[in-house]
Amino acid sequence: MGALGRAELEAMVDEATVDAYGEDEQLTGLFTMLQENLAVPFGTTVLGVEVTVRGIDLAQDGRIIALCFRGRVRQKIGILELPLPTPAPNGAEWIEAYRYWSG
Repeated sequence: MGALGRAELEAMVDEATVDAYGEDEQLTGLFTMLQENLAVPFGTTVLGVEVTVRGIDLAQDGRIIALCFRGRVRQKIGILELPLPTPAPNGAEWIEAYRYWSG
């Protein structure tokens, strides 16, 4: 995934939050764009362990989280802390837009 410039990130955030009033609605807009654009499932490595990211969700604390699986074990990890594989999955640029919005 190539590095996006500030103007590109701002345009993506604007697209996701165009009709949003307040932070909660902005978060929901970004979450929706991630849900629609991030290609799941994909594999990645978390703390040296191979996992499969099967989806994303909104945590009660207001973060977007990745739903990671390894066999029958499931772990929720903040999407901003999730190490992405190389190459990154399609739609991963929306993670960067969310990171930019998060400040």
